[in-house]
Formats: sequence, structure tokens, C-alpha cells
Amino acid sequence: MKISVIGGGIGGLTAALGLLRQGFDVQVFEQAPELREVGAGVQISANGTRVLFALGLEQDIMKVASEPGGKQIRLWNTGKTWKLFDLGPLSVARYGFPYITIHRNDLHQALAAGIRRIAPDAIRLGMKCTSIDQTSRDVTLRFADGSMATSDIAIGADGVHSAIRESLFGADDPRFTGIVAWRGVIPVDRLPERFHRPIGTNWIGPGGHVIHYLLRRGELMNYVSVVERANWQVESWSVAGTVEECLADYHGWHEDVHTLIKAIDTPYKWALMLRQPMEHWTQGRVTLLGDACHPTLPFLAQGAVMAIEDGFVLARALAANGDDHESAFRHYEAARNERTAKIVKGAEANLGRFHNPALSDAALAEAYVNAEWEESKVRQRYEWLFTYDATSVPVSADRSRDLVGAE
Repeated sequence: MKISVIGGGIGGLTAALGLLRQGFDVQVFEQAPELREVGAGVQISANGTRVLFALGLEQDIMKVASEPGGKQIRLWNTGKTWKLFDLGPLSVARYGFPYITIHRNDLHQALAAGIRRIAPDAIRLGMKCTSIDQTSRDVTLRFADGSMATSDIAIGADGVHSAIRESLFGADDPRFTGIVAWRGVIPVDRLPERFHRPIGTNWIGPGGHVIHYLLRRGELMNYVSVVERANWQVESWSVAGTVEECLADYHGWHEDVHTLIKAIDTPYKWALMLRQPMEHWTQGRVTLLGDACHPTLPFLAQGAVMAIEDGFVLARALAANGDDHESAFRHYEAARNERTAKIVKGAEANLGRFHNPALSDAALAEAYVNAEWEESKVRQRYEWLFTYDATSVPVSADRSRDLVGAE
């Protein structure tokens, strides 16, 4: 089976690598002239590293990742700290795989290297897909340079503004959340020693929160923050703001937050939009994955992991169902629909939890955090995420073939 993957992001590359390892003929079409992402970090919990290791990328990933020892909650103005949960060796002991933080470009390069080891010419850059047509026999892609490509099936992995989704299902209807996000990557040697601990930190406060964690073996610090404001509604990762504007959004926050912001060369900002999960994301010989079909708010740290899970489960489904792409797509959706919808809803629920008005008062805040981040509640919110096994969920009517791809 000849397969086209539209989009060379995390999900598209994961799907392509999984498919190539099963012997499929795969071409990845990426519109960017070079394979890179705007600098930022991602968190990959055990359910994601399980997949990356199954794809043969353990050494490539671990030599560029950071492995946090745990996560903590801090109060926006006083800096009071609560332990959220331990990670490091505990993640491996409990879930079988590590919890890592990694620069997006480092993850991209590891996935691309895995693909090129099998098929050196599988990734085609500078290929912006402008339209997609399908018949009962094949799929035809047309590109901005006038070229075309034909395959048996196609996978739309072209992100939150997916042209493939729009061509299949029409324009989406995102709702502005009233929240603007900021991000930046900081060389750790610019920061005081107290920031060098390998602990992921989530500052929570009324109307905003701040997250920071180490990247690239502890050499970089990833900064992401959100604030409730209605005067910026551009959903793009590449719009530059200023340090002064970012500082103004966190007036009155703890000195450590200001220290981080001041160390960013150029902070970037984007509006957070909310979309309802799609009930189905397949039409004929074309299916979607990742942000193209279930974009999520970044409040469960599962956006990248969902795309990784999608790509691997889809590759397994196609391998397990032979030439029957209809059955493969049906089992893929069945394996992923409920889980991804639950993640989207869970991330939305965390918005109110992180920004609760009770956090404005120090006395109320302590009682609120003790109640909301009590151990059993934390486990309830995260355990089902980390224990998921994309290498073994059913992907065919014949369960004896379901483990194909999990080697």
C-alpha cells in the first residue's frame, strides 16, 4: 500500500516511521523548506516514551532529553510550594518508561533520522498541499508548485489549521478562550542556580499560570505561561511580543517568574482557541491525526503525546488489517476517539483549576491547593493518561494480529 502523509510534524513523522517499519511505501509531504519547529519544549509522559522506544528511538531521544525528578505547584505571589508528583525513577518503576521533557526540534530530528535510516528520500520538503481529491481507487494531492502525487490512502497530519480537515469536513468553528499564551526558551546559564533543579514547575494564580522545565540535558529552560486577556486573538506560534508586554501580564507575580521572563530574548504569544472534539475524522481513503482532528488546550501536557499515540496506533491498524483500509481506519478511530475526547475535556477542566479566584487570597489559596491537588485526586487526573499502552490497544477484528508493530 502506498501512503501519503501530509505534514511533517510530530504526529506525521511518528505515523510515517511506524508505517515504514511495517514495510509500507510512505511519502511525507511537508510545506516548510526545512524540517524544524519554532523553538519550544514538549513534555512526553511514559505513554509517549513507550511509543518512541517501540519505534527504536530510545538512544536518539534520551541523549537529547531531560528527565525531571518530579513536578511541583507554586503559588503565584508568595512562591509557596507543593509537591505534585514524583517522576524520574518512579515513572520507570510505575509505568515502565520515563517521563521526559524535550525540545521540539530535537524530537523532530530524532523522528526524521529514524525515517531516513529506512527510506532516505521519504520526507519531501517545500511541498505545500493545496487540494486533495479521491476516487474509489486512489487519492491525488496537488501542491503549490504545480506538482501532484497519487497514493492508495492519505493521512492528514497538518496541524490545528488543517487544510485536509477543511477540505473533508468544511471550516471549523473555534471559540476564543479569552486566554493568551506566551513562550520562550532560555539558556540555563542565564538563570540563578535555584532554577537548575530538574523539577517541572507550575505556578498557579488568579487569571493565569506559568510553567517551566528543563530541556536538552538541562542546558535550556522552557517557559510557557498563559493569562486571561481579550485583546489578542491571533492563533499563531510565530508572532513575537516583547519582554515588557509579557512582564505587564504578570504584574504582582513572584520575583522568580519575572526573572524567567527577563531572561527570554524574544517571547512569542498566541491566542488559545477551544474546539469541540470531532466524532469522526475519516472520509473514504483519507484520515486525520493529532491536532488536525483533536486540538487541545495545553493544560494536561498531552498534545504532542496524543499525536504520537495516534501515529503509532494508525500504523498498527493499517498493518493489522492488510489491504482493507476501511477496517483499519474504523479500528483506528475506535481506539482513539474516546481517549482523545477525554483529554481535550480534561485539559479544558484544568483551566478553571489553575486560574481559580480563590488563589488571589493566600489563606484561601492554601486550602484550595491542598484540596485540589490531594494525592488521590492527582492520581485520578493523571494515572489513566500515563498507563495507556498504544502498542497493545485493539486495532483489528482479529486480536491475534493486534500486537504487530509493537516489537
